Amino acid sequence: VTITTRLLVSHLSGIRHYEKDITKVKEEKEKANRALKLTKSHQDKEQKEKEGKGIEKTDCVKQKKEHDGETKSRNSKPGRKDKEFEQEEYYLKDKFESVIESLKIFKNDPLFFKPGDQFLYSTYGFTLLSAVVERASGQKFTDYMLKMFRDLDMLSTVLDDNEAMIYNRARCYVYNKKGRLVNAPYVDNSYKWAGGGFLSSVGDLLKFGNALLYSYQAGQFKNQNGKLLPGYLKPGTVAMMWTPVPKTEVSWDRDGKYAMAWAVVEKNQQYGCCRQQRHYASHTGGAVGASSVLLILPEELDPEALGTWPVAPPRGVIVTIICNMQSVSLNSTALKIAREFDKEKRAQ
Repeated sequence: VTITTRLLVSHLSGIRHYEKDITKVKEEKEKANRALKLTKSHQDKEQKEKEGKGIEKTDCVKQKKEHDGETKSRNSKPGRKDKEFEQEEYYLKDKFESVIESLKIFKNDPLFFKPGDQFLYSTYGFTLLSAVVERASGQKFTDYMLKMFRDLDMLSTVLDDNEAMIYNRARCYVYNKKGRLVNAPYVDNSYKWAGGGFLSSVGDLLKFGNALLYSYQAGQFKNQNGKLLPGYLKPGTVAMMWTPVPKTEVSWDRDGKYAMAWAVVEKNQQYGCCRQQRHYASHTGGAVGASSVLLILPEELDPEALGTWPVAPPRGVIVTIICNMQSVSLNSTALKIAREFDKEKRAQ
């Protein structure tokens, strides 16, 4: 088979995640699909009933509450017991000297499906991707990334190296079997630098989000007298990264699809005075003892104002949350915060 970098970055490669048993993976997928179908059929039934009776103004508020309730139901309480974290490979303590060396963990395992046929989130897919970056750049992957972080002014973003003394590194926590808060166990993340091996700060992630949003919007603004510098990436590159890829799915927002290393929800509204989908890109992060999210909500730009200085990119809201607690669902919280800030900006 042929596995391309595009398949890797969209989790369509067929490479396994932490679960080695394909039967268990299929069972979990079937359960999730059944639950999704039941929810959708229930929503369709309610919608038909409303259309038959006539929709009152109060239904606008009611539908929003129902959506909020649905969002809460699919996001468990903080610190919930997550089956994924029962996988042994989350707790590896082996030190790998290079990303090439860490490929031995999974390189002889069978693919779960033909590349391109199905979506399966895979940390190891990103480990292979980091090996591609290493060979293509001619540098160690970690050196390459740290230089990029420096270019982006992300000076607090470093390798999660257990041996190094890292200023302000937070202690991480988990709930034990009795439901008590305890220190997270020791792990060595050198086997997955690209899929969960960096430490960062809220400030640095905001810089990263702003750099991407600037790059995304820079092509839409008229460059007046060379005052507008180019973005770190080309506008077309970010647009491609934020374009949904067929056959993908997103666990933390059912309205979304996976794109290239990002989850994306596209702008959509089916009924007047009802729920609106705003275009946004986000990604959550989960590790032993920690959870995070970075969400970018681009502003819906007015074409007539694009040439008016000093209106310039980045235009939108960026929300990032990092907490030193395992298995906390943060995407819906970040989206609510982003919408509140967006509403405030519109009011001004």
